[in-house]
Amino acid sequence: MGPEAKIEAEITVRRALELPALRRGLPEVLTGEDRLDRPVRWVHAGEVPHIASLLQGGELLLTTGLGLGARPSEQRAFIRKLADREIAALVVELGSRFAALPPALVEAARDSGLPLIQLHREVPYVTVTEAIHTEIINSHYTLLRRADEMLRRCTDVLLRGGGAPEVLRLLAVFTGNPLCLEAPDGSPLYAAGPEGDDSGGPADADPLLAWESLRDTGVRVDVPGWGSPRSSGAESGGGHGPDAVRARLVLLPVNAPVAPLHRIAAERAADLLAVVMLQSRQEEELAARGRGDFLADLAEGRISAAEAPAQARLLGFRPGAGPVLPVVMRLPAGLPSPGSWALLAQTLREELAAPGVPVLLGVRPVEGRVPMLVALRTGRHRDALADRIAEALRAGVVRAGLDHPSAHRPVVVVGTAGDWAAAGPGLRHAAQAAAAAQGLPEQPWYDARRLDIELLLWRMREHGEQDVLTDFVERAIGPLLAHDRGARQPLLPTLEAYLASAGRKAETARDLNVNRQTLYDRLARIAQLLATDLDDPQTVLGLRLALRARRHTEGA
Repeated sequence: MGPEAKIEAEITVRRALELPALRRGLPEVLTGEDRLDRPVRWVHAGEVPHIASLLQGGELLLTTGLGLGARPSEQRAFIRKLADREIAALVVELGSRFAALPPALVEAARDSGLPLIQLHREVPYVTVTEAIHTEIINSHYTLLRRADEMLRRCTDVLLRGGGAPEVLRLLAVFTGNPLCLEAPDGSPLYAAGPEGDDSGGPADADPLLAWESLRDTGVRVDVPGWGSPRSSGAESGGGHGPDAVRARLVLLPVNAPVAPLHRIAAERAADLLAVVMLQSRQEEELAARGRGDFLADLAEGRISAAEAPAQARLLGFRPGAGPVLPVVMRLPAGLPSPGSWALLAQTLREELAAPGVPVLLGVRPVEGRVPMLVALRTGRHRDALADRIAEALRAGVVRAGLDHPSAHRPVVVVGTAGDWAAAGPGLRHAAQAAAAAQGLPEQPWYDARRLDIELLLWRMREHGEQDVLTDFVERAIGPLLAHDRGARQPLLPTLEAYLASAGRKAETARDLNVNRQTLYDRLARIAQLLATDLDDPQTVLGLRLALRARRHTEGA
């Protein structure tokens, strides 16, 4: 939990007794020693028997005892009424009415759990009242100042290009508890946990599961819609009509109770979120990013196979008893723009409804990819389903207006179907394969299992082995590349076609639209430049790898 979460929101009875104004009265705690951390909302002084009816709860009551009554039954009734009002504590000054507090009064206070304090010296009540009220006001000012500081940090995140998810994660760290942004119908839009806290404590509960368990006891703050006032207080249930509330922010008391500071900070953040969510389709983007976070956590092993089905159900994915198929679409750099993810998420979900199978689709804007899990029904062939999914994804990109002729088409990679234990590794493999497939000849979708060589070369580049790949390419086909730089008739396309046809010369000549003699002359020239035998299997394997590795070298 962050340091802000440990700040006390109000002055307590214990703190009040430490103030010089009360300490001069030599206070002695007679009962309720274990309840001195009760918050003091206000201070009241009075001497009438019916004073309990004038109180609202949380007060520190100062009295000389004139209204306590003379009989034990009156004293017990006086204490019971104060306890029923849930005042913070009763402070009785000795001397004017009592030299020592009556046993009936002390016993009644002990039985009701009410802190009872006697003062052995006279103190001016106005001084005590002024000191405690000043402390209360200063405490409230501190809360407001820290909540405003939190608002400033959230605003800075937005100015640096962040969005609602980043604000929610910052608020979760600030409060030290998970939280969830709900749609007006109560469904989760985005759940965030206090990741990034370096307190060294145990791992936090998953925010989505925490929301499912504690949403009824969480503190709710309305995120208002356009032109509607936000409700004051936290556990609000509406009251402004169905269009007034854009969303609800739910603070979940997992690691600690929700403190007043957190409530105030949430109200400040709710106003900021209301502005952010005025943009069209913000709810769709938030929900898509929430699903993307779940799929990323599953891929990276942060969510176990045992936990995954329950969380997926909360996100609306119910695949049944059959296997799930991991699919990842990777978009070219700059596609889509930051403001287009909401539109893309919506159109993809609409297009994916056509195949008639459950799909859990998320977006990962930072990585530029769209991960998803697809239910593979019994009797349905994987490749046929992959064709339908890829077709729907392409249609969604076109509908969203993101299929620019000047850009490469998005890459769709389909993994291996399996159970929930295989879903995470399958998503991770498909995501990496999609990165490795950038720049390959375009096709509707790629099978992750057939991209392992590309993935191996991509991993070498990503792990700093760029020079190794460059040296390998230079040794294998460097003379051919040097020839082609100044040649009117480059030879590299001939080698690529020859290797693609597995050495079948007639097929290669057909693909290149040349006669056989021309092909033979070109192959002989290639063999001469590379000083190798193009009919040797080991040579062919090396050349195949070199051509693939060339895509992953700098400047290819």
